[in-house]
Amino acid sequence: MLDLKGYGPSLLNGAVVTVELAFLSLLVALILGLVGASSKLSSNRVLRAVATGYTTLIRGVPDLVMMLLFYYGGQVAVNSLSDALYDAYGVDFFFQFDPFISGVVTIGLIFGAYMTETFRGAFLAVDSGQIEAANAYGFTPWHTFRRIMLPQMLRHALPGVGNNWQVLLKTTALVSIIGLTDMVRVAEQAAKAERSPFLFFIPVALVYLLLTAGSELFIKWLDKRANAGVVKGD
Repeated sequence: MLDLKGYGPSLLNGAVVTVELAFLSLLVALILGLVGASSKLSSNRVLRAVATGYTTLIRGVPDLVMMLLFYYGGQVAVNSLSDALYDAYGVDFFFQFDPFISGVVTIGLIFGAYMTETFRGAFLAVDSGQIEAANAYGFTPWHTFRRIMLPQMLRHALPGVGNNWQVLLKTTALVSIIGLTDMVRVAEQAAKAERSPFLFFIPVALVYLLLTAGSELFIKWLDKRANAGVVKGD
């Protein structure tokens, strides 16, 4: 990256933070998506209600509001709990929310709701006849899930997961508002100091464009491999 009046190395470090944040958030989102989809398809009413409430709440609240609520509201809640424990039992503890961890958890929670719907639709797209055949052959529920449902579900889910990843990648820019030194925050501070917004925000935009374009090519490659031997229209 160019020197950019001495801010180049800081922008590069910020880009690394952005990538780390995105991949860790994706991991959280995938785990929550699988759990949420399984819960929504469960015969247990409580699990279905909890999963439905989760997706309804998360998808109905703006991402920025969710980020601020978790980081600042969570810190206030922890401070209040700390004060209450000290007053009641003399227990003294303090916990400071870390911007990076808060960003990972918040973005993971947000996109976990979208992954839930993506995986739920993908599970429903699996041919029920194959599941019945697996049961007829004496497969256990775990083997049916691992050998039949999961591979085919992933094939159906891949386009939706790819779209969610692209949006998640751009959503990482929101963490700059809670103080994480990602490339957006570095660019914002540099632009204010140098009064040259285009000099710093254009490189940031190009980095995001490079990441999303590279991701799109990788997703197309994965989709091609996942659908190898599959007749179009299946």
